[in-house]
Amino acid sequence: MIRVQFYARYRETLDSDGEQLAWSERLASVDGVRQALLARGGAWEVLAERNLMCARNQELCSLAEPLEDGDEVAFFPTVTGG
Repeated sequence: MIRVQFYARYRETLDSDGEQLAWSERLASVDGVRQALLARGGAWEVLAERNLMCARNQELCSLAEPLEDGDEVAFFPTVTGG
Protein backbone atom coordinates (compact mmCIF):
# COMPACT_ATOMS: atom_id res chain seq x y z
CA MET A 1 0.00 0.00 0.00
CA ILE A 2 0.99 3.59 -0.63
CA ARG A 3 -0.43 6.05 1.87
CA VAL A 4 -1.21 9.39 0.20
CA GLN A 5 -1.70 12.60 2.20
CA PHE A 6 -3.11 15.92 0.98
CA TYR A 7 -2.41 19.19 2.77
CA ALA A 8 -3.62 22.79 2.82
CA ARG A 9 -5.60 23.87 -0.24
CA TYR A 10 -5.32 20.40 -1.81
CA ARG A 11 -7.07 18.84 1.18
CA GLU A 12 -9.85 21.41 0.88
CA THR A 13 -10.22 21.07 -2.90
CA LEU A 14 -10.28 17.27 -2.78
CA ASP A 15 -12.35 17.13 0.43
CA SER A 16 -9.94 14.49 1.70
CA ASP A 17 -6.90 14.41 3.93
CA GLY A 18 -5.63 11.22 2.32
CA GLU A 19 -6.17 7.68 1.20
CA GLN A 20 -4.37 4.42 0.58
CA LEU A 21 -3.64 3.01 -2.85
CA ALA A 22 -2.83 -0.63 -3.55
CA TRP A 23 0.82 -0.97 -4.56
CA SER A 24 1.49 -1.59 -8.26
CA GLU A 25 4.36 -0.92 -10.67
CA ARG A 26 2.53 2.12 -12.05
CA LEU A 27 2.93 3.67 -8.59
CA ALA A 28 6.71 3.16 -8.56
CA SER A 29 7.37 6.91 -8.32
CA VAL A 30 5.77 9.95 -6.76
CA ASP A 31 4.77 11.08 -10.24
CA GLY A 32 3.19 7.67 -10.88
CA VAL A 33 0.93 8.27 -7.88
CA ARG A 34 0.17 11.79 -9.06
CA GLN A 35 -0.66 10.58 -12.59
CA ALA A 36 -2.98 7.88 -11.21
CA LEU A 37 -4.83 10.52 -9.19
CA LEU A 38 -4.93 12.99 -12.10
CA ALA A 39 -6.58 10.32 -14.25
CA ARG A 40 -9.66 10.66 -12.04
CA GLY A 41 -10.29 14.10 -13.58
CA GLY A 42 -12.40 16.85 -12.05
CA ALA A 43 -11.07 18.28 -8.79
CA TRP A 44 -8.04 15.96 -8.99
CA GLU A 45 -6.61 18.21 -11.69
CA VAL A 46 -5.42 20.49 -8.88
CA LEU A 47 -2.46 18.07 -8.61
CA ALA A 48 -1.32 19.17 -12.09
CA GLU A 49 -0.12 22.52 -10.74
CA ARG A 50 3.44 23.37 -11.73
CA ASN A 51 4.42 24.46 -8.25
CA LEU A 52 3.18 21.35 -6.47
CA MET A 53 5.38 20.21 -3.59
CA CYS A 54 5.76 16.60 -2.56
CA ALA A 55 7.36 14.46 0.10
CA ARG A 56 8.20 10.79 0.50
CA ASN A 57 8.13 9.46 4.05
CA GLN A 58 8.05 13.03 5.40
CA GLU A 59 11.09 14.26 3.43
CA LEU A 60 10.78 16.71 0.55
CA CYS A 61 11.46 15.11 -2.81
CA SER A 62 10.96 15.50 -6.54
CA LEU A 63 8.23 13.87 -8.60
CA ALA A 64 10.86 11.46 -9.91
CA GLU A 65 11.42 10.00 -6.42
CA PRO A 66 11.06 6.20 -6.51
CA LEU A 67 8.57 4.53 -4.19
CA GLU A 68 8.34 1.19 -2.49
CA ASP A 69 5.37 -0.65 -1.08
CA GLY A 70 4.57 0.86 2.33
CA ASP A 71 5.79 4.40 1.58
CA GLU A 72 3.89 7.56 2.40
CA VAL A 73 3.51 10.34 -0.19
CA ALA A 74 2.33 13.85 0.61
CA PHE A 75 1.20 16.55 -1.81
CA PHE A 76 0.95 20.20 -0.81
CA PRO A 77 1.03 23.62 -2.48
CA THR A 78 3.96 25.95 -2.03
CA VAL A 79 3.58 28.25 0.92
CA THR A 80 4.45 31.93 0.84
CA GLY A 81 4.46 34.39 3.65
CA GLY A 82 4.31 38.10 3.84
